[in-house]
Amino acid sequence: MKPVQVDSRILSLAAQDTECPDLDAPVLLLKIKDILTTAPPGSQELQKIKQDLYYYDLVQYCLLVLKQDYSRVLGGWVTAAQIAEILSLCCVGLDVKEEEPEEFSSKLLPSAVDNLLFLGRRLHVRRSRAIKDEDRREFLHCFQTVADAICWLCGGHVQLTDKVLQNGHFLQLLMTDDVETSTRMMSVLQNILRINSDVLLQVAEKTLHCILDELVYKLSSTVNPVIGRAAIKVLLSVVESDPRLAAALTARYKGLESLLSKQWAGKGFDRNLDHLLDLLCSENCRADEAQRLHRAVCIIQAAWRGFQTRKRLKQLPKAVTTLQKNFRAKREQELQHLRKQKEEESLRQQLQLQRQRAMRLFHERQLTLLEIVHAGQVNKHMREMEDKSALTIQRHWRAYRARRNFLQQKQSLKHYKMAVVIQKAVRKFLEKQRKKKAYSLWKPKALSDEQRLSLQEKVKDYIKLHPASEMSEEMSKELHQQAQTKLAQYLMKRNPERKAQQHREALLAQVHTYVDQLMSAPSLAEATMQDVNVHMSRSAPVVARAKQCHYTMLKYTQWPWWKKLGEELLDDGVSEDLCAEIGTLFIGGTKLQDN
Repeated sequence: MKPVQVDSRILSLAAQDTECPDLDAPVLLLKIKDILTTAPPGSQELQKIKQDLYYYDLVQYCLLVLKQDYSRVLGGWVTAAQIAEILSLCCVGLDVKEEEPEEFSSKLLPSAVDNLLFLGRRLHVRRSRAIKDEDRREFLHCFQTVADAICWLCGGHVQLTDKVLQNGHFLQLLMTDDVETSTRMMSVLQNILRINSDVLLQVAEKTLHCILDELVYKLSSTVNPVIGRAAIKVLLSVVESDPRLAAALTARYKGLESLLSKQWAGKGFDRNLDHLLDLLCSENCRADEAQRLHRAVCIIQAAWRGFQTRKRLKQLPKAVTTLQKNFRAKREQELQHLRKQKEEESLRQQLQLQRQRAMRLFHERQLTLLEIVHAGQVNKHMREMEDKSALTIQRHWRAYRARRNFLQQKQSLKHYKMAVVIQKAVRKFLEKQRKKKAYSLWKPKALSDEQRLSLQEKVKDYIKLHPASEMSEEMSKELHQQAQTKLAQYLMKRNPERKAQQHREALLAQVHTYVDQLMSAPSLAEATMQDVNVHMSRSAPVVARAKQCHYTMLKYTQWPWWKKLGEELLDDGVSEDLCAEIGTLFIGGTKLQDN
């Protein structure tokens, strides 16, 4: 939503920007500075002008033109530096209300920081390539203007300080060998630390180490007092910002204190140097104290561990005796186990010999009986013996299988019986409740004298208004007989309907129980034989039909692809089996048809 009263200069400037070519746009945007200087600093008028500039996208346009090549623009790179200054002035103190503030803080401001640093790097490259001293001074002045714009922007928006330090252009400008550029970047770093003293703890560890490494490298690799003064000021700000940074500095660079005292003493900035050395010395003292405490703790731990070791050595003979005793007991146990195994093996061999002797005697008796039996009756006798043997084997096998199934299904049968008992008790209770309800329907309610009198008056009034036709006594008896007959028919029909409703409710409860069992059933990988038996049907025909359908489906899945192309290729028997398998679901002895 646009402001109500907009400055005519802003409207004309926005209209001209939309029509002018790209090379003339930066020169046209320089008029924004004249518009800003007309209002007093910190006033409501200046705030409104900044809001109008933002709402008419002039601030965004300044951000975009920073990436242009200003070698062909009127004014050159001086115009670029002025636009950078204008951008920082517009962004600081701008209160975005009607638009989304996240758009301004999360997109425009980080882009402004990145574009300003990119412009500073381009100015540094142009200055390094310039030959004339005038051009070099001009580029240096433009670079200083851009650096001041960055500091001004960070002062207005503290959340941008960590983004400046983590920017790759800032790190490359800080690492340059040019004295003026590196000095100004170190001053920018010092201003950022003055604005936000905790910013170095908010950046990544790699970025922090890169900045500290560059500062220490400049102190160790050069004797230029300008670079030394700037680097020492920055290190002093780092150490004063947080004790943890001082500890990290002394721990990472062991010879920094001696390097500063030997190489930079008497260079004209002894006050800052002495202050930095005092802070580093106090931090080293604290580190030494912590190291001494650590050494004392190690000595105490070593003495305690030595005492414990000597104590264990004194108890070693008892431990050896206990160990020998346990070893002998274990060896005796193993020997007893071996003797027991040998006895069991010998017993098993004896039993096997006894079985062989018994079998031999049995065969001898059979041969003796065969000699006694007539030759014509031998085949009949053999068949009888085979039948008896088969019956005996079947009887034993069925008994074994029945015992095994009973043990496996014992728990499920117990649950089934419990469910049957509960259902029986519930049905009895419901039957009693229905009888009570039926009795209460026929029980007349007692009326008070007032209700009886009012009811009689209503009946008399109704009779007066609706006089009844005369009816003979025979017709009255016939009508009474018809009413009694219909009432008896209604009572006779009501009981079967209630029983059918109870049967439906019981079937629904049984179906829900089976569905819950299926939903809570384990997966095939975790299922046991007991879980399988719980979900098996107790009806032999149903089990046989389910197995038949299962085998048919397995056979169908093993067919080649060309047999499954159409339903006309299936056999009639297979189609019926597949339809029966797909259309019917067997759950716990109950067959459910899909609707």
